[in-house]
Amino acid sequence: MVRPPKSKAGASNQLQPAMVLVRPQLGENIGKTARAMLNFGLTDMRLVVPRDGWPNPAAGPAASGADIVLQNARIFDTVEDAVADCTLVFATTVRNRDMPKPTVTPRSASMQMQQKISLSERPAILFGPERSGLTNDDVACADTVLTVPVNAAFGSLNLAQAVILIAYEFSIQNDDTPSFQPAYPDGQADKAQVQGLINHLVGELEQTGFFRSEDRRTNQKRSIANLIHSAGLSQQEVQTWRGIVKALTR
Repeated sequence: MVRPPKSKAGASNQLQPAMVLVRPQLGENIGKTARAMLNFGLTDMRLVVPRDGWPNPAAGPAASGADIVLQNARIFDTVEDAVADCTLVFATTVRNRDMPKPTVTPRSASMQMQQKISLSERPAILFGPERSGLTNDDVACADTVLTVPVNAAFGSLNLAQAVILIAYEFSIQNDDTPSFQPAYPDGQADKAQVQGLINHLVGELEQTGFFRSEDRRTNQKRSIANLIHSAGLSQQEVQTWRGIVKALTR
């Protein structure tokens, strides 16, 4: 049995991995999973025999607004039915299994999923019940085991945590957000502006007799220059500091 998704404005039609929750137990966890998925633009949720039936009234509040995911969730009777339209299936597990399958991390899996999607093929990830995880029969339906390298002494992840880790890794494959974004709305000061501040400050300190020891004078000036250069000041910040120095020396 497959229940078709309801149509909803705003749902993504872009090919994306299917998040398959196998025999999920708590409606709250399904809702939290929906929230984790939508955080990274994923909407293809598939439920295999949810323990408490579907729809589940506890899922909505836990989704915190990710209603589009819940409304479009599809219900399946078997794992095989849930992944029938997929060409690459990952099974999430931290337990060793008595079957030979390659094992990948979320990052490696995400790269493989993006490659499949570029070929207009759909990948899927299986997530097991909260208490026991996937069975060996579930894992047998997958091509590859997906394992998160967590603390070996405490490897338990809840359902939403596991989903959000994989959703994040998948999303950053095509994300062009800079890894570092300096906070300079007015532009970072160039070295000439920074040196002007250093000269201003050192000159005023000279006038006040700050550099009392000839033996230490060179090192003190170098320390001041290093401190200011390392601060990464914006143009406005340089002007502000020069104003402060000027005000203090009137």
